[in-house]
Amino acid sequence: MGIDLPLIWAIIIGFGLMMYVIMDGFDLGIGILFPFVTSREDRDTMVNTVAPVWDGNETWLVLGGAALLAAFPLAYSVILSALYLPLVLMLAGLIWRGVAFEFRFKADEAHKPFWDKAFAWGSYIATFSQGVSLGAFINGFEVTNGAYSGGLLDWLTPFSLFTGVGLLVAYALLGSTWLVMKTEGPLQQRMKDLARPVTLGLLAVVIVVSVWTPLAHAPVADRWFSLPNMIFFAPVPVLVLLATLATLRTLQRDAHAAPFLLALVMLFLGYSGLGISLWPNIIPPSISIWDAAAPPQSMGFTLVGALFIIPFILAYTAWSYYVFRGKVRPGEGYH
Repeated sequence: MGIDLPLIWAIIIGFGLMMYVIMDGFDLGIGILFPFVTSREDRDTMVNTVAPVWDGNETWLVLGGAALLAAFPLAYSVILSALYLPLVLMLAGLIWRGVAFEFRFKADEAHKPFWDKAFAWGSYIATFSQGVSLGAFINGFEVTNGAYSGGLLDWLTPFSLFTGVGLLVAYALLGSTWLVMKTEGPLQQRMKDLARPVTLGLLAVVIVVSVWTPLAHAPVADRWFSLPNMIFFAPVPVLVLLATLATLRTLQRDAHAAPFLLALVMLFLGYSGLGISLWPNIIPPSISIWDAAAPPQSMGFTLVGALFIIPFILAYTAWSYYVFRGKVRPGEGYH
């Protein structure tokens, strides 16, 4: 029995995207929370919590895109053609946000408010575009003779707009719980106060998406509500509810890392639910990872490079977070 290269590459890409959601999620979440914090000192502290690591967090997005091109070129061509506009907006938001990140520390007092707004708007645009792309991906793409045959605006649907807003809520929760872990005093308390309604908001988003998706897509409904699948998959929604309750309880106590870890659990459960709904299709609704795979020789050659570089990425990422562990206090931090 040979090695299932498409399956291995699907796991690598899925892992890379999950790492991006986790690591750049709280990073973007800080920008999303900017309008709810008016103090210049508090905003500087918020940014300082991610200053040493924010650009490295986006490594996983690059890895996911490069891996998709190498392992599943058909999916790469179809998905990027279908989502051209939201992905361009996402990149524009990330670039604008990155520029604002650096300039807001160096600007004079007259221009600092401009760069604060730019940082927030870049975070909102990038996150919303990612959420819209996710919703469009769940809805699926029209493919004819191996090429995208839909329209330029087929991604723009009520469902994709809702998932765009939903991802804003998810990243806001990651950002607020990250700041609960990394700050102290009034700013930490402010983040706890914000995290409670945001946690309930994310639960509402998960419920709506969980109901809307099977109603709109019969294969997804068959996947979740047929026996014995229903028995195997039942723990996922139960764990989401338990994680939500646990998050709310830890936010009422003097907890620091626990709310962030539980928020990660909620995101992971939502991600796993998406995987259950769509597997094994990499171009929904009907093109599987095996149908879209590159030739085995190409997948094997690039796999050697991926298995070599990914441990290095994990090592330097873990080291950077270890070095910059602990609380960030007002007036301190890495610029």
